[in-house]
Amino acid sequence: MNLLETIIIAVVEGLTEFLPISSTGHMIIAQALLGVESSDFVKAFTVNIQFGAILSVVVLYWKRFFKLNPLPLCTDELHLQRGRRKLLRWTSQLIHRFDFYWKLFIAFIPAAIIGFLCSDYIDALLENVFVVALMLLLGGLLMLFVDRYFDRPAENQEMTWQRALRIGLFQCIAMIPGVSRSMATIVGGMTARLSRKNAAEFSFFLAVPTMAAAAGYKLMKLLTDPLGVTLLKENLQTLLLGNIVAFLVAMAAIKFFIGFLSKYGFKAFGYYRILVGSVLLLMMALGIELSI
Repeated sequence: MNLLETIIIAVVEGLTEFLPISSTGHMIIAQALLGVESSDFVKAFTVNIQFGAILSVVVLYWKRFFKLNPLPLCTDELHLQRGRRKLLRWTSQLIHRFDFYWKLFIAFIPAAIIGFLCSDYIDALLENVFVVALMLLLGGLLMLFVDRYFDRPAENQEMTWQRALRIGLFQCIAMIPGVSRSMATIVGGMTARLSRKNAAEFSFFLAVPTMAAAAGYKLMKLLTDPLGVTLLKENLQTLLLGNIVAFLVAMAAIKFFIGFLSKYGFKAFGYYRILVGSVLLLMMALGIELSI
């Protein structure tokens, strides 16, 4: 890949990773339109630049991931009593923090199992532009009705393990390229009667372990192959540039998406998916080569 191709694919990744329009599908489309051959490095590149997108979630929501209030040093009885109360509050926060990670782990497990068992089949689908186009179209039709049928948030918006598991099962559908991990997990959250905003935010959080595992697995495969190590050394600057671009673009996309989704819902994304999917299917029907 040359410099321009690297930047374009990284922009596509950062822009689409957290929108319900399928980042994988759009990167496949970008590769096909740019004429980028699907080499071992290109496959690794399109997965590993997800590290940049992951980092954008961690930076934007770092308080939800890491922050705990420090305890004061207590020297007298009054301060000791206050310290005990703060210790109880701190302990409660710590338990809540691990509960948050536990829910993420529950949601992550289904995709981890299926991804490990079906890795080769999923990789084969990643090269099928027809599957991407069809899933974009069908997913777009679904999104036209999501707000009508599933936007009924419950009064209790607590993330229970049952809700986390449901979202995790929905995430497995996104292993079909063109479905969109973001769409699948947000719809999964809404079927569990989470609000659009809460479902979207949990989708972002779940992206961190899911995408890190996928990218880490691809990176490990490269590092255990002498040819892969050579490819990484020769293209290290390309990987770094791709991750930086994906990080910056994803930061802007997340901020835009939360506000837009809360205000307008899914219909605009549904129409966009239908348009892109239909155009791709039409191009293939006319004999225009889009394979990668």
